[in-house]
Amino acid sequence: MADYLNQFFFGVYPYICLAVFVVGNILRFDHGQYSWRSGSSQLLRRKQLVLGSILFHVGILVIFVGHFVGLLTPIWVFDAIGISHGAKQLLAIVAGGLAGLMCLAGILLLIHRRLFDARIRATSSFGDTSILLILFTQLLLGLSTIFVSLQHLDGHEMVKFMEWAQRILTFRAGAAELVADVHPIFKAHLFLGLTIFLVFPFTRLVHMLSAPVWYLGRRGYQLVRTRNPRATAAE
Repeated sequence: MADYLNQFFFGVYPYICLAVFVVGNILRFDHGQYSWRSGSSQLLRRKQLVLGSILFHVGILVIFVGHFVGLLTPIWVFDAIGISHGAKQLLAIVAGGLAGLMCLAGILLLIHRRLFDARIRATSSFGDTSILLILFTQLLLGLSTIFVSLQHLDGHEMVKFMEWAQRILTFRAGAAELVADVHPIFKAHLFLGLTIFLVFPFTRLVHMLSAPVWYLGRRGYQLVRTRNPRATAAE
């Protein structure tokens, strides 16, 4: 039974989550563009929002880049440039820990603001609050893995996760077996991370896919004209 559950959650479930992520985002963007937004409540308690948002977004960006590069870069690349598995794991612990604490401080401010301000709570949907709590739980799980990783700094388990992620994305067999014997805290972290991909298209997180980078290549400038005060007075 345990082998079956491991095979499902870490061999099949990732593809379910990724399929829903891709198809769901495409359909929402195509059929629900007016809902493709973060639903900002900036007008209410703006100072707490700004501080929490900065801490959260900077932290989550570092975490995302770290996970993306750390998990999907082929192992032989690190070997070729002389970065040992232990050194890579230590770097991940330090950088990920600092970014995780920053992100945790930010999301605590955002959760406090959303739950304990009556006006913001009244304008928040179930999804708005739920996704914050899910991300908060995922951050706690991620930070908890540091204490387990410190007990074995040889990078052996880290290599397992790298190979697992790369096998999943390249549709190679045997991915689930790689994480069958890892610590339960890592399994919980992986499962919830995959679940975030699953619910992503149905939450405000979709605004992450709409970063306005196209402005950098836009030709010309946008002209904003004010009305002629004399003409206004004459009216």
